[in-house]
Amino acid sequence: MAEILEGLSHDSVNRFLLRERYDPKDLFDEFKQYIDVIGGTLSGDDTVIDKPYSNPSLTKLIGYFWSGKHHRVVKGIHLITLYYTDSSGKSIPVNYRIYNKMEGKTKNNYFREMIAEVLSWGLMPLMVTTDAWYSSIDNLKLLKHKGLGLLMGIAKNRQVAIDGSKYTQVQNLVIPDEGLVVYLKEFGYVKVFCRTFKNEVSRYYIMYLPDKNATLALTSSEFKKAHTIHWGIECYHRAIKQLCGISRFMVRTTEAIMTHFFCAIRAFAQLELMRTEELIENWYQVQRTLSLKVAREFILEHLKQKIGSTST
Repeated sequence: MAEILEGLSHDSVNRFLLRERYDPKDLFDEFKQYIDVIGGTLSGDDTVIDKPYSNPSLTKLIGYFWSGKHHRVVKGIHLITLYYTDSSGKSIPVNYRIYNKMEGKTKNNYFREMIAEVLSWGLMPLMVTTDAWYSSIDNLKLLKHKGLGLLMGIAKNRQVAIDGSKYTQVQNLVIPDEGLVVYLKEFGYVKVFCRTFKNEVSRYYIMYLPDKNATLALTSSEFKKAHTIHWGIECYHRAIKQLCGISRFMVRTTEAIMTHFFCAIRAFAQLELMRTEELIENWYQVQRTLSLKVAREFILEHLKQKIGSTST
């Protein structure tokens, strides 16, 4: 930034990162005016920001975490996000946590904290979606207590029962395309769906609505729609890494890293706002346009030099 912007020193950037104390509510307060806070879908998920060359002993927030991208434990920073999609399709991150081992909390602890916070801030979603990592019974009961619907992945060995029969693992069920109503142990009635992916791995999902009859009436199209909305948070993870420079920081202190993360997430929210206002077609347009301009100027300058040397 200091190299690109004239009159800005490298030290002033570092001082900004160290000085400011932004938190997730600052992000929510700034962008809530652009979304319909009532009736949308709230998706929860996490990602690892790779920092393979950093020293965990020098930076508190860097550690070793399981990465779904790499399918192994990697070194980096663990970011947990609540991502809201309103009824018009606008989507922004509304709350987040950077995993800090010094706090002694789990991902599920952070998840429940963030849910409680966004509800207290005035967000009123109809449904919460997550993958199987967040389908603990405590999380399910919290959402049920708050009167929220849910779509969650569940492990194949979760205990369910049909029509008062003995409990069995969900993987033992024959689940039709329209789903199957079951009683989830320690929770209540849900509708379970199954999807088989290209590698032939079956994944199981439960849907629940506060009204039991509405739960029973859930259809496969409603499941697919909610699942598609949840996929948006995966696209968000990709965008903040590829477009917003979230991994490109050269500071070690916790406060500076947290300020950098806030700025990167805010940059994404601005891209999404530009997309919804049709200033850009998609999040990647700004980067692609800049890249094309730079490449074009480089090639033209190279050709001019080559033509000039040939003429000489």
